[in-house]
Amino acid sequence: MRRLSFFLAIAAIALFAQPPVGDAPGSIAPYLPTPNIVVDEMLKAAQLKPGETLFDLGSGDGRIVIAAASKYKANAIGIELDDALAASSADRIAESGLQKTARIIHGDLLKQDYSSADVVTVYLWPEANVKVSQLLDLQLKKGARVVAHDFEMGPWKPAKTITVPDDGTGRSHTIFLYIR
Repeated sequence: MRRLSFFLAIAAIALFAQPPVGDAPGSIAPYLPTPNIVVDEMLKAAQLKPGETLFDLGSGDGRIVIAAASKYKANAIGIELDDALAASSADRIAESGLQKTARIIHGDLLKQDYSSADVVTVYLWPEANVKVSQLLDLQLKKGARVVAHDFEMGPWKPAKTITVPDDGTGRSHTIFLYIR
């Protein structure tokens, strides 16, 4: 029932609200920040290790990139299409002193090379996840992990599914871990 309520809320936002700040023309998902508790669970699920390369697709405000670089000592790269979000997340990275291990690529996430990825994180619409899964099938190395927030990766079968029962606002979240 919560999942249905979530989908209805998103549909209402999409139909009746002004686009949220951070929606770029051509984007494949709105800017909906991932709650910090979910960020932590996603990175734990990925078993991210120091020195590994993480890509966050549709990185928004950069919170996953910053957490991966600061807490896990990973090389973290965010891909963000929106001008303002890409700039503000790059500023947050600089303010955190993480420029050596974290960066934002301002561009289309469907036009990037992910062959160096050990971990990929996504929080995109289901139809976008299908497109992304097709691209990642071609590019990811064996053993790379993909962690999806709330929506599955098209035809892929998750190795693990984790439920975050409450993000602090009463909303539950689902995390899907895939190993390629």
